[in-house]
Amino acid sequence: MNETLSTEAGRTVLRMERRLAHPPEKVWRALTEPAHLSRWYPFEVVELEPWVGGRLRFRSDLSGETTTVEGVVTELDRPRVFAFSNDAGAVLDREGDNLLRFELRPDRDGCLLVFTHAFHDRPHAAANAAGWSACFDALERVVAGRPVEVPGSYVAVHEAFVAAFGLDQGTVESTGDGWRVRFDRQLMQQPVDKVWATLATAAGATEPGGPVPPAFTTDAVPAGTATAVAPPALLEYDWLAGDRPAGRVRWALSGDPAGTRVTLTQTGPGELRALAATALTAWHAHLGRLAGRLLEAAR
Repeated sequence: MNETLSTEAGRTVLRMERRLAHPPEKVWRALTEPAHLSRWYPFEVVELEPWVGGRLRFRSDLSGETTTVEGVVTELDRPRVFAFSNDAGAVLDREGDNLLRFELRPDRDGCLLVFTHAFHDRPHAAANAAGWSACFDALERVVAGRPVEVPGSYVAVHEAFVAAFGLDQGTVESTGDGWRVRFDRQLMQQPVDKVWATLATAAGATEPGGPVPPAFTTDAVPAGTATAVAPPALLEYDWLAGDRPAGRVRWALSGDPAGTRVTLTQTGPGELRALAATALTAWHAHLGRLAGRLLEAAR
């Protein structure tokens, strides 16, 4: 595999390559015939009209209930290119239209699959890459006439892509009166309740004014008391400069079919701007340790 992540026309673009030991004509059937496509694609194919402008319909059970995903064929050049858009927002709230493109290039006695996926939610890129890696493993088995094997866990592969794409890196943003450190970290196949339980302890806050559980804090950002607590979705507290509140740390957890999204922010005043870099480094390490604990528990 050869994976890259870029930004084009305001969307994140994932590019992956895989060499298949089969000629394009044979792989083409697995890409475009519903009975074969349904065996390796993330969703069951309900309808596929094989012409540009043709309609596609997929059935998804990822969210725990059956959802129909609509799509439109945008390119069709047999047996070279198959591309379509679909409404990923039907499954993932943060998404809208996605564009998926499969290109087959002859390569000796086989072919090279060049795949691109354009989408909106960059923090979800590692989950997409991990899922497509498993899909293309399944595609190889379908084309070879072998049974498809579904991985029990995608977590380790996901974390490798997080590191490779730099999705564990936060940002420092300027605000009207100061700065904000922000991380948007996807934790694949980790339910919100499990992530919250890993962070919260018996000594932690259950209501505003109480102490903050240690796993929500880092030594570089001294914690005051909790200002908002809403398990398993939110914990917010003051952080201290000296003995006075200087800003807010906010943990927001939300679930989606891929797992949990952690949005961690820390605000600070302009006169303490120099502390933003320290906070960025500290929270990066802290979230890495959290992901490591969850990965270890998943093994």
